[in-house]
Amino acid sequence: MLEDYIRNKQKEKDILLMAHVVMGYPSTEETFELVRTIVEAGVDLMELQIPFSEPIADGPVILQASQAALAGGVRVDDCFRLARKITDAFDIPFLFMTYYNVVFKRGEERFFAETREAGICGAIVPDIPPEEGESFMAAATANNIDPIFILAPTSSSERISYLARFGRGFFYCVARKGVTGAKTDFSSKLDEFLDRCRVATQLPLALGFGVSSKEDVQFLRGKVEIAVVGSQALRLLNTNGTKAVGDFFGKLR
Repeated sequence: MLEDYIRNKQKEKDILLMAHVVMGYPSTEETFELVRTIVEAGVDLMELQIPFSEPIADGPVILQASQAALAGGVRVDDCFRLARKITDAFDIPFLFMTYYNVVFKRGEERFFAETREAGICGAIVPDIPPEEGESFMAAATANNIDPIFILAPTSSSERISYLARFGRGFFYCVARKGVTGAKTDFSSKLDEFLDRCRVATQLPLALGFGVSSKEDVQFLRGKVEIAVVGSQALRLLNTNGTKAVGDFFGKLR
């Protein structure tokens, strides 16, 4: 489903934008209005992050937002309710992003059944590799949820080819090792990494970790199908408010 959507959107746009929002930050009501603003600015897909206390892939900006949401009382049930409200209101694909502990505690089958019921079409769970995720992937597939796997520049070509066997929807390529939010030096090394990904899979590629400007998106045109923007939008939300986030996304392409 996600792959078809991306391919069709590519007929209109040469690169798609995927935003990242932490549910419950600054509050559930403000999250909904933030999503509205970003959708109206023209983004094509969106990650809705279910907050978790130990988000290993997240840098300080997203970590702070997750901790604030949890401190404010946001729980997984709240996230499912908010996701249903969001998917009912806005006509773009939404994906959950979270960590395996959240899925495990809820139960894989229940988590993905509720994910489907909430109108979510994909799940990014970076800390569950395919070797340990047979039942995870089965539960996702049974509920027509695309499990999105991570491809990293530190991975060997053999590892990337192995991961490619399990892909659905698209692959999330990280621009560098480390966590989200830091500035990324887009260079020929990134081109080499993306070339290795292209050899391994025909699925669309998204690239995140450090995409923060129109110049970054311009660099990625023709290299990936989707540019992912998360931490920079949160920085703007923290300093200038929701409208500034909408203005930012509206000028990225």
